[in-house]
Amino acid sequence: MNRDTRLSGMLHVLLHMAEQREPVTSEQLARAMDTNPVVIRRTMAGLRAGGYVRSDKGHGGGWVLARDLDTITLRDVYEALGSPPLLALGHRAESPSCLVEQAVNSALANAFDEAEALLLARLGEVTLASLGSDVRRKLRKRGGPHRLEHAHAS
Repeated sequence: MNRDTRLSGMLHVLLHMAEQREPVTSEQLARAMDTNPVVIRRTMAGLRAGGYVRSDKGHGGGWVLARDLDTITLRDVYEALGSPPLLALGHRAESPSCLVEQAVNSALANAFDEAEALLLARLGEVTLASLGSDVRRKLRKRGGPHRLEHAHAS
């Protein structure tokens, strides 16, 4: 089963951007994330629409954060990505008149709703600033500055 990694990927991208002094191009981010620049631009579009990032074209242009990290939660980023499904589990719908299927689906729907509400609440409590603090602490421990082009080297 393929997992939707857009949230994790965009959090990753935003934290890399936060460590840069200059705008970052889609090409630079794509190299760091081992993907295509078009994927970066397409995914960043929702973040731009939400006012979390902005982009400038031309020489010296690229992506920059438009808000402080302490004002952006993981839930904000999740919602800017279009609120993709949080749970890969589902229920059957092959026999809607089956009383057993109805009972199972009702119980599962309630459990899924509760799990999603809990997860969304937790995502709303965590800011990118708290993740950024963790990144900076790890950078200090490792020694040396953050360089996007070498960010994933061991």
